[in-house]
Amino acid sequence: MRTLRQYSLYLAWLVALVATFGSLYFSEILGFIPCEYCWYQRILMYPLSIILGIAAFFDEHTVRKYVLPLSIIGMCVSTFHYMLQKIPGLAEIKPCTQGVPCSAQYINWLGFITIPFLALIAFTLITLILVLTRK
Repeated sequence: MRTLRQYSLYLAWLVALVATFGSLYFSEILGFIPCEYCWYQRILMYPLSIILGIAAFFDEHTVRKYVLPLSIIGMCVSTFHYMLQKIPGLAEIKPCTQGVPCSAQYINWLGFITIPFLALIAFTLITLILVLTRK
């Protein structure tokens, strides 16, 4: 019987796929225009969908050394983006000069769940799955 450790790459890949398709749903179906930090988060998440998929297929657990830097940097970008949305005055430090302001909140479920928060959860889950299920 396989353990959670053996399915860790598939689980991390599933999280990356949900985040990738979720971001595409928000922009392509709902018409939400991504801001500058949303693009940075996409740049970090989209390759994870491909890398983790290939790694899961070949059961290649050494991929952690490539995935963890992307997911940890993604956590940092998502945290900063979320802070821009939720902390008044922080957006004035580096306002997005073109397009959608980075402090804009297309969704605000339960008063705290925004798109950067969802990205933060995805990056954190991928990081935790890969760190806690090391072989």
